[in-house]
Parts: sequence; structure tokens; C-alpha cells
Amino acid sequence: MDDAQLLRYSRHILLPPIGIAGQEKLLGARVLLIGLGGLGSPAAMYLAASGVGHLVLTDPDKVDLTNLQRQIVHTSESVGLPKVESAARTLRALNPDVSLTTFDRKLDDRELAEEVRRADVVVDGSDNFDARFAVNRACVAARTPLVSGAVVRFEGQVAVFRPDLPDSPCYRCLYHETTEPAEPCAQFGVLAPAAGIIGSIQAAETLKILLGLGGTLSGRLLVLDALAMEWREIRLRRDPACPVCGAAAARAL
Repeated sequence: MDDAQLLRYSRHILLPPIGIAGQEKLLGARVLLIGLGGLGSPAAMYLAASGVGHLVLTDPDKVDLTNLQRQIVHTSESVGLPKVESAARTLRALNPDVSLTTFDRKLDDRELAEEVRRADVVVDGSDNFDARFAVNRACVAARTPLVSGAVVRFEGQVAVFRPDLPDSPCYRCLYHETTEPAEPCAQFGVLAPAAGIIGSIQAAETLKILLGLGGTLSGRLLVLDALAMEWREIRLRRDPACPVCGAAAARAL
């Protein structure tokens, strides 16, 4: 690190579990972000500010005026632009140290598998089950840690799935693919700071995984009720019959 970086990241470096070695580890890391909406916005901004060296941004959508209430990586001037382009502008202004790769489309299965394989951590802020299941399958296949979040109305949830660790559940262990579609915020709304809370936790969990620090949310689901400002924790177990990470799936590989 040069003198400017030592100053920029000094508040991380002052933390004994991080120090210079930990910050250098962050600078050498690669994180894939799926979605740049209410969750991906704060996650991307905190990861960029923290000095994660390479962020891969994926989102097929363009910025809409209705996004600006909660998707804080975008600005009024970005309306009509691809979200990845809008986010890249903000992140470059926030921290020019960070390298960015952008995809303004939905990744096909091959592309997703390759980007997940290259990533140290995947942050999923997508807004539909089809995307979440696809990301989970790719993470299990590549044994890449997955930090998953969701938010609607006044509620949010966040969990970490570690296919790189033995006996860790995957997202499919928690939700069956026959689960009803998530409630769209366009229909039911979302409290803006609730998205910020969950996205910020996703960023914190990502940094902890990259640094090998503390106890992550692996095997735990945190559920937020922002209206009552209460948290619930649900312990997760691996489903032996899971078609993605269970014994039968492992034998099929």
C-alpha cells in the first residue's frame, strides 16, 4: 500500500484483527454482486469504501425514479441509465482504488458459473427466487461463499451459506423451488432504511469472510422486523435430501 492508501484505510488498519495484512487481503479480493437495488446499493458502497479490490457488478435493469427512495448508489442524474453504469460512477467517485467489472444483463448459466468461480464471495441482492436459486446452485458447484439478503415492507432477512465448509446448508435447504414468488416492492412497498440495514449487514459479513474474522451468519438466518425494531434468529441445518447440496446431489457430481 502507498501512503494515500495507508491514510484512507487507517481506521481499518487500527483494528488489531485487520491491520495492514488484513487490508492488503481486502485489496486483493474479488466480490460478485448480484443486483444493484436496495440491498446491492449499500453493500457495494461499503465494500468499495472498505477497499475490496475488485467488484463485479451485475444488473439488467435501468435506473427508475421510483428506485431512488432506497437504492442509494444511484442519483437523480442516473435515471434512465443502466444500473451498473450508474453504480460504477458512484463507486469510482467513492474510491478510485477499486477495479470494477460490469454486466448490464442477466448472466447466462455459463457466465454465472464462471464469475462465481472467480469470486471470493458472492453477494446476492436479487429480487426473485429464480435468480436466487440459480446463484445458489452456482455457489455450491464452485464452493464459493454466498451472502444472501432480502427485504420487503418493514421486514428483512440475511444469511450466509458456506459450501466451502463441511455440513453447511445452502439456500435451497431453506427454500423449496416451489415457494411462492417474493412479494414485489412495487406492489407492497419497502421501508428504505430496512434495505440499508440488510445490505450493510451483507457487506459486514462479506468483509468478515474475506478476512477470516469472527463468527459469521453461516447456518443462521437473521430476520428483521423494522416496525417493532426486533430481530429473530433461526438456526439452519443442511437438508440431507437437498437436490443441490445433499448426498444425492453430491453423488451425481
